Amino acid sequence: MEHNSTFPIKQNELDMLRDEATSYIKSIQWEQGQRAKNKDKDAKDESILLYLSRASGNGGGADVTSVSKTILELKKRLLPESIAIPLHLNQTLYAVQEGITLGIWIKDSFYDSSGLSRLVENKPALDNSGKREYESKMQTSTAFMLFATAYKVLHDLKRVASDDLSVMKNKFAGIPEVSLMTPLKGVSCALFYYDKYLGHPEIIKTDQDVIDFTVVYFEALIAEIQMRKGSLEYIETIADRTYKLEHSEFAVSGWDNVFQGTAKSVEFNNIRFEQIVGNRDAKHFARRLTERMLSYDFEAKKNPFQELGGFMPVFMGYGIPGTGKSMLIAAIATRLKEHSDNLDIPFLFHPMPDTLISTFQGGSAEKMVDWMKPMQDPSKLIFAPIDDAENNLQERTAQGVSAGVKEVIGVFLRYTEGAYAVNYGNSAIGLFTNLPEMLDKAVISRVQGRFKIDGAQTEHDFLDQDHLWWRKLDATMPDFVNMHGPENYSYLQDQGLAKNMGEIFNVSDKPTEERVLDVYDKIEKQYKSTDHLFYANLYKEIQRIFPFFSSRDVRNIQSAVSLRLTDFDLEEDWFSNPEIYFKKDYDTKFNMLQELMRGNMNGLDFSEIRRQEVVRYLDNVATIADTDFKRKVDARINQLNVETEAREQFGERD
Repeated sequence: MEHNSTFPIKQNELDMLRDEATSYIKSIQWEQGQRAKNKDKDAKDESILLYLSRASGNGGGADVTSVSKTILELKKRLLPESIAIPLHLNQTLYAVQEGITLGIWIKDSFYDSSGLSRLVENKPALDNSGKREYESKMQTSTAFMLFATAYKVLHDLKRVASDDLSVMKNKFAGIPEVSLMTPLKGVSCALFYYDKYLGHPEIIKTDQDVIDFTVVYFEALIAEIQMRKGSLEYIETIADRTYKLEHSEFAVSGWDNVFQGTAKSVEFNNIRFEQIVGNRDAKHFARRLTERMLSYDFEAKKNPFQELGGFMPVFMGYGIPGTGKSMLIAAIATRLKEHSDNLDIPFLFHPMPDTLISTFQGGSAEKMVDWMKPMQDPSKLIFAPIDDAENNLQERTAQGVSAGVKEVIGVFLRYTEGAYAVNYGNSAIGLFTNLPEMLDKAVISRVQGRFKIDGAQTEHDFLDQDHLWWRKLDATMPDFVNMHGPENYSYLQDQGLAKNMGEIFNVSDKPTEERVLDVYDKIEKQYKSTDHLFYANLYKEIQRIFPFFSSRDVRNIQSAVSLRLTDFDLEEDWFSNPEIYFKKDYDTKFNMLQELMRGNMNGLDFSEIRRQEVVRYLDNVATIADTDFKRKVDARINQLNVETEAREQFGERD
């Protein structure tokens, strides 16, 4: 959904509404509906739902409850010694009050923007259709008010809630009823059940539970409203606006709920690039990726490298098993985290969870949205690796691919390019796989940067790989490893980082893959590789052999060329003294990078780089297509061999 206009929520306007919010927390009245009262009548007495359904103590009529009083009683029960209200209870009370204050502001704003204020003034004179419109807008304003209230409560409490809320979610039995009749009834009903839960001794055992339960309750309230929003009318002025709270990161954009995925960083092992043997291409790529992400500008919410064409929101590392994919993921995360800490930047390590594919219809899509959502948060750097990507992003047309995989791919494609795709230049998704040919073609075409993870390749690489193993023995028991080292090589000297891609490539002048080479030679007879027409005709011919080769592949080749043009080191002292570059404003950073880029390009030849990247890319396309075909052939041969052998053995028995 595009939100085309932003409206400020001013603090001084909220100050005028705070008393009204406080009065709701002190006391509200709610008469339970029959359905809520009858819920779960047959259950055992201690059932929480039954407890809620008996909430009205006076046998009918409206019941008065006070959240602030309940919190004070909790304080006496949980921390009888303490004089002041403990921090967690205070935080909760304040967050709920601020949430309601903001909800009232949002409701008032909707009254004005939707014309409901006018209907309220003329209420006695309304005809039938006017009354219908009045009631309908009342419901929408109530829903939006409750949504904004719950959203603000989550914004304030989510970061102090426990990481794992599953125990609390198991205790929670849902909200028996949600009223959208009028804003007053909406807030009274929501607070009534919130208060009843808080008063139940089984729910709250510690003061942390108060925060955890509040988060679970208001998440459930948002879910209830999300379920009903389809039946609401007159939502135009909600859907096309963003309301931003001044002096704060908080904003309400329609019904968007970013907290579906407020993610916390996952733990990882600290690994240095020097500890990874071989993989020069991968290490170089990873280093460039980290430098580019760190150049993101939090004020401007964009990255100068994006403008220069050197940023890849989606990249892929591929290679045979055992060549160091997991180590590489940890090394990228380590480098980003260290620099982020140094520059005082929030960093999120956000790997795709293994448990993404769900057996429930729609469940995988929902989990995937939860995982992709945080990538739209412009307030931190985000590295989101997908290890063994072929498991969740497998070719959709292959036999036996589950509905869950198709859902996950659908969400991935929507969020990486399309109406939902927002990329500020602060997040990168990395696909890591042993089997790139098994990945869905549409997913592969989203990949803007790719590199091989090929492990140890040279004599020195294998020397170093062994050295990393036996040096631990050597450290604990000197002279135990009674062997001779090489004469003209100091260990790990080859494992440093390359200066640029040119150092790494053994650039073959021509494609190595047979079919690509044939086409290449044929076109080269007609045009020089310095002619634009050379590439136009080459692409046309390649598309004939590989029908899935498309304009997107051409765009990916263009990105690869741009990456080479921006393939320069950031100055050493920029890292040791962030004021020089990282802390500068966006335009200054952009100009500094352009200077570096000009200096770097003096040694580069555009047409030569373009040729190298095209050769690399087309070889890659062919290898992936071939491996897929070869695997299918091998599987078929294997099957035939098994059948032949079985027949022979069966014949011998007869």
